[in-house]
Amino acid sequence: MLKTIFLGEAEVKALKGIDIEFRKSEFVSILGHSGCGKTTLLNIIGGLDRYTSGDLIINGKSTKDFKDKDWDSYRNYSVGFVFQNYNLIGHQSVLANVELALTLDGVSKAERRKRAIEVLEKVGLKEQINKKPNQLSGGQMQRVAIARALVNDPDIVLADEPTRSLRY
Repeated sequence: MLKTIFLGEAEVKALKGIDIEFRKSEFVSILGHSGCGKTTLLNIIGGLDRYTSGDLIINGKSTKDFKDKDWDSYRNYSVGFVFQNYNLIGHQSVLANVELALTLDGVSKAERRKRAIEVLEKVGLKEQINKKPNQLSGGQMQRVAIARALVNDPDIVLADEPTRSLRY
């Protein structure tokens, strides 16, 4: 796989020669220095970015001919994302931020609320559901992002520095 990135006039070839395979239920950690392509790889695997050449095979199917609707379906039903910077909606409550992941699936309001509360309880934030993200610590915001990634019960969870803000 190859991803070509243009930084002004400079052409950077990221992920050059990457050939990787994941097994079902496998936990994988990708390590490397800042700027080496970890986030780019996660974004490509998650369908947020496109590779320049090569192929991404998902469940035995090439993505070379994926249309936008195929990528949308893949992201909505198969992938949970935990972003480095949380990507929470500041004017929405914790509960609404987690429920949002279920809205695209057409889940009823009552079922969205039930599932969101269940997953927030699992990450230790049930008492925080009515707060806004700016009323939370960094670790709590990260746990909201984790809850949002898990609420759809995705096949794949992609986490970009998921423990960066967590304190034990």
